[in-house]
Amino acid sequence: MTSAAVMHRAVAGRQNMLQLVQLRWLAVAGQLATILLTEFAFGIALPMAPMLSVLAALVLLNVASLTAVRRGSSITNVTLLGALLLDVAGLSAQLFLSGGATNPFVSLFLLQVVLGSVLLDRWSSWALVVATSIAFAILTRFYLPIALPAGFDRSLFALHIQGMWVCFALVAVLLVMFVTRINGNLRAQDAVLASIHRQAVEEEHIVRIGMLASGAAHELGTPLSSLSVILGDWRHTDAIAGDPELVRDVEDMQAEVQRCKAIVTGILLSSGDPRGEASAATTVRELFDRVVADWIAARDFQALRYQDQFGDDVPIASDVVLQQAVFNLLDNAAEVSPRGMDVLLSRNDDELILAVRDQGPGFPAEQLANLGKPYNSSKVELGRGLGLFLVGNVARKLGGTLSAANMTSGGAEVTIRLPLTALELKEPA
Repeated sequence: MTSAAVMHRAVAGRQNMLQLVQLRWLAVAGQLATILLTEFAFGIALPMAPMLSVLAALVLLNVASLTAVRRGSSITNVTLLGALLLDVAGLSAQLFLSGGATNPFVSLFLLQVVLGSVLLDRWSSWALVVATSIAFAILTRFYLPIALPAGFDRSLFALHIQGMWVCFALVAVLLVMFVTRINGNLRAQDAVLASIHRQAVEEEHIVRIGMLASGAAHELGTPLSSLSVILGDWRHTDAIAGDPELVRDVEDMQAEVQRCKAIVTGILLSSGDPRGEASAATTVRELFDRVVADWIAARDFQALRYQDQFGDDVPIASDVVLQQAVFNLLDNAAEVSPRGMDVLLSRNDDELILAVRDQGPGFPAEQLANLGKPYNSSKVELGRGLGLFLVGNVARKLGGTLSAANMTSGGAEVTIRLPLTALELKEPA
């Protein structure tokens, strides 16, 4: 089971326990009102002390359940089954003290069965069916009969029918409230599962891209090394060494080959662990100053305005994957905004913020709605739309977010937010 699925299951367990807690509060209030009404309005004597003690035990159970949820304790299927069995025990005790199976509120056992069928695994649901059936059977033989005042004997059947009506109304109201809430939870859980599935598909896509890039980088390594050797030999030949113009051409070619080799090395490094042995200590300002300067030099793009409002510098690791993500972000902005762009580095508490603002036409609404998905681009060329997809996944892997918006003044703003803790240099084990 993936970590996302485990987290989803833990959240679902806590939500289900909260549902039980809320229903138990209603049950306690309903039982208290019924006991007081029966005792003081109808004058039917009940064993008040034991029945109120059962209600107090249910209140303590609710307090313990809430404490467990707030502490983040694991709420498993067995935990929920135990809570429902305690509810069955509490209801059985109240019925034992008030007429057993002759009490019209014995139908409340069905509410426990319905709750179990929705909240529990299959075997646990059947276990609850067995428990309630056994409790009902026992209450047909063992219970404390209700001592009715004089005159109630003639209207006993009508009183029983009224009790059944109250029980039916109570069960109907509780079921509607419960099922409505559960449906909301199920829709939220379906949305979470869909998000997990989409993320898995995207990560599989990234793995394939990484494998292709790594394979291409390995294949390019050999011809680039051969070109480097050949150019070195050419530079020392008499025909070229005696011509300054040819020497400059060879030097330019050697520089470009070295640049290609550096790119290939970066791809190979990125296909592995970006926080491994290749990571070097740096700071936020040093890293982003260098990345922006390298991008300007590589693209010969002089219309970039860089503002550093980060504040106090922080030591971090020099992350090759993050650098490539920033390159992709700047490439996208430069493509739609050749007249210029603004890059702002800032900080919000322990969060790094990098905003890139261009002067282009902005994002179409459909592209904004699907930000971060592969091949989500307004361009028709094959393979477009991977830049922001890769940037978004880098941000997500580092625990951050990628967002985009069209500005009212024109152009668009793409923002990366990263927790500084994710950029810390990890000490070797």
